[in-house]
Amino acid sequence: MQAHTALELDPQTRALLEALAKSGSVPTHKLSPLQARQAYLARRDTLQPQPPSVGKVSNITIDGPTGEIGLRLYYPAASGPGPSPALVYFHGGGFVIGDLDTHDGLCRELCNQANCVVIAVDYRLAPEHPYPAAALDCLAATRWVHANTATLQIDPKRIAVGGDSAGGQLAAVVALASREDPNVDLAFQLLIYPITDALMQSDSIDRNGEGYLLGKRDLAYYYDHYFQDLDVRREALASPLLADNLSGLPPAFVLTAGFDPLHDEGLAYANALSNAGTTCHYVCFARQVHGFILMGKVIDEANLAVSLCASALKRALKKESA
Repeated sequence: MQAHTALELDPQTRALLEALAKSGSVPTHKLSPLQARQAYLARRDTLQPQPPSVGKVSNITIDGPTGEIGLRLYYPAASGPGPSPALVYFHGGGFVIGDLDTHDGLCRELCNQANCVVIAVDYRLAPEHPYPAAALDCLAATRWVHANTATLQIDPKRIAVGGDSAGGQLAAVVALASREDPNVDLAFQLLIYPITDALMQSDSIDRNGEGYLLGKRDLAYYYDHYFQDLDVRREALASPLLADNLSGLPPAFVLTAGFDPLHDEGLAYANALSNAGTTCHYVCFARQVHGFILMGKVIDEANLAVSLCASALKRALKKESA
């Protein structure tokens, strides 16, 4: 592990990294996509708290660009009168791994704590479905939610998008792509340690590129599977930080981790949003690693981060007084 001036890992996080090192776990970049997906799902029971109960959960499918897209709908146990606020959530996993089950607990927590409907999107994964398949699925799902608010019993003026890591990138991309869409009116974007520069240009990729769960070679593995044409990595659908114009976007909350290879580009995106006049609040968990928000069984700060995200979401989607 490389030294960080005046910064140390959270003790619980350090213990986790030491345990993983002793266990001889294989880095993601040395696994096939199928093996990586299985390993990611298997970590859930070890690292994540028991998923809480919510009012109602249902799985549905909708028509996507090239086939069906799976959605999982979470409804809180108690909601106020009238239609509810909603979060359309895109899971992380480098566009290659992750699914509705790996992020089920997080979606349940956000549903309960923010008291909003959560709609998780089972978008297509690479390398079977390279760029821009994931982005197109997430756009289609967001548009479908807006077109079906009455059936879903949600408020069309209080819909947010959100996600972690690759899912954070997809949320940022959906917000950008929906800016001029008269049929989509997003109220908020929740970006948890998002990918924002697929060219891998930030210093933290080298500074945090070895020994902190997500390595530089893992990032390259994910990007090579999804962005199979190097030229597309400069496009806004790939690297929202490189978009020409970040004004006029929904308010954002950006959360990063100090020992994350993606730290610098997450911070840069928050600054770029603010500089463009888009409202953005930013928080860094300085002693944490990438992916920590899914590790609340062994890292207490993960649960704090979830509650912070839920609080920001609840505040942003609060119904305006008449």
